[in-house]
Amino acid sequence: MSAGAIAKNQNASWRDYLELCKPGVVLLMILTSVIGMLLAVPGAVPLDIFLIGNLGIALCAGSAATVNHLVDRQIDQKMARTLNRPVAKGRVEPLNAGLFALVLGASGMALLLLFVNAITAYLTLASLLGYAVVYTLFLKRATPQNIVIGGIAGAAPPLLGWTAVTGEVAGHGLLLMLIIFAWTPPHFWALAVHRKDEYAKADIPMLPVTHGEHYTKIHILLYTIILLAVSLLPFATGMLNWFYLLGALALGLGFIYWALVMLFTERKNAGMQTFKYSIIYLMCLFVVMLIDHYALPVRMVIAP
Repeated sequence: MSAGAIAKNQNASWRDYLELCKPGVVLLMILTSVIGMLLAVPGAVPLDIFLIGNLGIALCAGSAATVNHLVDRQIDQKMARTLNRPVAKGRVEPLNAGLFALVLGASGMALLLLFVNAITAYLTLASLLGYAVVYTLFLKRATPQNIVIGGIAGAAPPLLGWTAVTGEVAGHGLLLMLIIFAWTPPHFWALAVHRKDEYAKADIPMLPVTHGEHYTKIHILLYTIILLAVSLLPFATGMLNWFYLLGALALGLGFIYWALVMLFTERKNAGMQTFKYSIIYLMCLFVVMLIDHYALPVRMVIAP
């Protein structure tokens, strides 16, 4: 290791390692995991499952994010949005980042296996490998449908929360996962339109790079329509009540509005504004779920 590299590595702080975990992304994931837990039962979630389950999921998510930093360090150096990331900038050495990811992932898996249940641990591991290996190493560089296919891994947290409490995969838990799966393409494609030139420079085949902005904007609109339809399923299946229905309609129509703005106007920052709204959309949708679940509980009819 050169003297310059050693000097850079010595400048690494706890903030650099925290940044490797993508805390903003992980917090959004944990929000959906927490609400997945709370929706799984009519009453309170056991405190140990609530705390340890979410901690284990968060550690594994941080591990996957760190692997993403590690694998994409050369790509990150070519993009303004990611240029100053710790590994790309040299503040954290690749070996240290790899060891950090291993410790996080192993710790998270141990917590889930020992104190939660095996199915949650294995599903979390599958999600980690899906994002860190299948998406980051292969799909991201191989196909403009990388976000669609890879979105399966990122959509898992509410299902993980559900299984942590119940110990089983249920239809309503899968439905929560389906909502995030449908949300992922328009969320990321809006950012990809805004950052198209950077993705092209990094030779990443994002949809606006390979098929153009107009084509991508049409697909953003189509996926937001699909998302609106999917988001109504918790009401249609009797999982949630009218308050959720109204919230899902209002939020979904807001997303469609921004998709239309992208498609039919020349507003310079429409892509980034749509991307930001998509984050607000997902947070608010899950909060509305939680309010509906406790304020207007659905009575379960038990057959004689």
